[in-house]
Amino acid sequence: MSDAFGRGPLRASRRQVLGYSVAAAGLAVAGCSAETGGGDPEGDLASKSKGAMEGFAADTQFKATEPFTLSVLWTDWPDLPVKDSWTFFKEIEKRTGVTLETTHIPFSDATEKRNLLISAGDAPSVIPLVYTGEEESFVSSGAILPMSDYVQHMPNFNKYVQEWDLAEMITRLKQSDGKSYMVPGLQEVSVPVFTVIIRKDVFDEVGAAVPQTWDEMRTALLKIKQKYPDSKPLADGFEGQSLLNYASHAWGARAGWGFGDGMVDDGAGGLKYTATSPEYKQMVEYFRGLVADDLVDTESMTASNDGGGGGSVAEKFANQRVFAASGSAGTAIEFAQALAETVGQGKFEVLQIAPPGGPAGQVVEPRNFWNGFMLNSELRDSEHFLATLQFLDWLYYNPQARELIRWGVEGETYTKGADGKITLKPEYSLDAYNLNPKGKTDLQKDLGWSNAVFADSTESRALKESYNAPEFVSYIDAVLTSRKPREPYPPAPLNEAELEQASLMATPLKDTVDTNTLKFILGDRDIAEWDQYVAELEGQGLQNYLDLLNGARKRFVEQNG
Repeated sequence: MSDAFGRGPLRASRRQVLGYSVAAAGLAVAGCSAETGGGDPEGDLASKSKGAMEGFAADTQFKATEPFTLSVLWTDWPDLPVKDSWTFFKEIEKRTGVTLETTHIPFSDATEKRNLLISAGDAPSVIPLVYTGEEESFVSSGAILPMSDYVQHMPNFNKYVQEWDLAEMITRLKQSDGKSYMVPGLQEVSVPVFTVIIRKDVFDEVGAAVPQTWDEMRTALLKIKQKYPDSKPLADGFEGQSLLNYASHAWGARAGWGFGDGMVDDGAGGLKYTATSPEYKQMVEYFRGLVADDLVDTESMTASNDGGGGGSVAEKFANQRVFAASGSAGTAIEFAQALAETVGQGKFEVLQIAPPGGPAGQVVEPRNFWNGFMLNSELRDSEHFLATLQFLDWLYYNPQARELIRWGVEGETYTKGADGKITLKPEYSLDAYNLNPKGKTDLQKDLGWSNAVFADSTESRALKESYNAPEFVSYIDAVLTSRKPREPYPPAPLNEAELEQASLMATPLKDTVDTNTLKFILGDRDIAEWDQYVAELEGQGLQNYLDLLNGARKRFVEQNG
């Protein structure tokens, strides 16, 4: 058995690994690796362990032995400004002895602002809201810490990586030097966030079952179009990026938000560019067919969800011009609220369905991580370095901490039954999930709980289900019982010089892909010009890009087996 980063054999029994009755000192054994020679790469941590707990273990409360302040990068959502009245910061400090000092950046250009701060050496110690892949550009500069060197000091993280069977996925976070530079949010169960939201009552009305495949979806949309001729029953609302993202897996392709570097397994141990593959073309042809039959709200394929002059997708849903659209659990709530105003409460059924399958099978996106964090490399010299690792391990991965961050203080803002069911007290609301809408104090807006910086990261299935509607719980069950996650995309980490080359090549290629994908689908370009489109990509250096990524892939396989 390996530690969470797959770096070497654990010298502990399975019971110790899963139960974590061992102390932090014992976990240091799990950190030994061929890459670092074992132990802490910075040597003795004695001078960096001020405030740290002795024997810190999983599922225990972290409490600094002496208080300290920790700087954190905080993203401000426009509708969720930080308030002095937030008890989130006060309660964290009370329980842990750690005062969070925030540096604020706006959501509108958060990634750009974050990257500028890191590059200039001005970033706070903790950099949250980091998704896998976003750390790559900072590896060579030494601006962020190689977290795989220190994960042995994070018992909660290691425990849940093992219990939730995520060790192989963690290994895929390695960069070209064999180390990992971010620690991700962990999910006990992973289901696509975005999928199709349907008016199930209308599907029932026209004699269409819940579509299990995209062919069944087309049949259902045709029936709805016949019944409601003025409708364009399928919409996206995210400039086509959401629909193509979750739909692409049914053809074994990658598209939209999930396009990434554009690489998929070529079936022979190498990589191929998805946007020139037969599978991608088949997907494009399918949606072109829907548009040709007037089954797609084409405006929603080129406009964001505010809808522009034609109204938002929610408005079209409410006015019965759209009956199936891209969305998340929150979107389903939004659609239901809009329909209650037009159709009437109790006269409709909104359902979030498992993404339909297709030629590649009943598959969905690969199991994935959620947002985690990076650490400023300057933190390595802090006298509170070890205490910081322990605190973040508690904050991000301890089940009690995760429940606290989502729900607030037990007995104060919520109660918990013997069966584990969480109930928000009537005087509190959580508007983001339409919970107790009559409550006078909102957990998120007024108190800072369920904030987007920390709450949407690591979650057990029970915690995820605790604040979502029963319909979303049914969605989780539907995905887990009827769909299979695709195999993870083969990792091909790039070194510094390769990253720069890849960036210069990938951007114009993807621009061409995005532009022409929509042109083909909307009928602005004849699908007969597909070979010409492929030639255009080749003229932009596609082969050089493929050679670069395949070279990195080969190196990764040689290094990691």
